[in-house]
Amino acid sequence: MLQVTNIHKKYGALEVLKGIDLTINTGEVVSIVGASGAGKSTLLHILGTLDTADTGEVLFDDRNIARMSATEMARFRNRHIGFIFQFHNLLPEFTALENVCLPGFLAGRPEKEVRQRAEELLNMLHLSHRLDHKPSEMSGGEQQRTAVARALINSPKVIFADEPSGNLDSRNAQELHDIFFRLRNEFNQTFVIVTHNEHLASMADRTLVMKDGQIVEEVRVG
Repeated sequence: MLQVTNIHKKYGALEVLKGIDLTINTGEVVSIVGASGAGKSTLLHILGTLDTADTGEVLFDDRNIARMSATEMARFRNRHIGFIFQFHNLLPEFTALENVCLPGFLAGRPEKEVRQRAEELLNMLHLSHRLDHKPSEMSGGEQQRTAVARALINSPKVIFADEPSGNLDSRNAQELHDIFFRLRNEFNQTFVIVTHNEHLASMADRTLVMKDGQIVEEVRVG
């Protein structure tokens, strides 16, 4: 599904990625680990079209995303990619339901269809009692689950998560991790997760270890 070939990235004189080759298959959960500054988040942002590589190719279902215009890339990102970050990034003035609906509205989908799907996702994530609550009225775990629902609203092919449980206590972190694998098992959802959480990394199908801008080790479960 996702094929990365010889990706390099510099910021000024600092070479952050030094030739990354990577394949992500549909339905995989892949974790990326390594020390701070190893290039994990930069790689994730390039894979998710939030940033561009200096050289190399990123093919998404055999489509070279570097050849898209800015408008095409934004539309592609909205329809095919979901994001979950350490800080949920929910809009404080909107309710949980409204936050989840936003990417669907941006995609131009019918309002009734989007709202129905948003309610289904929030119900699935045990947030049916929080539909009309704003982020400030929800716990950290509830806010992050709302962010998961938002990432799923357009049925993306892949979800990129950057330290998704880094701001949660151990109980909420475990609950979030369980949700990821339930989504993979039930819907064949693909996840690429940057994490410092050793337990989450060990649950993945593959763990990629990064050091100094390169993938230096790959660990497969089983």
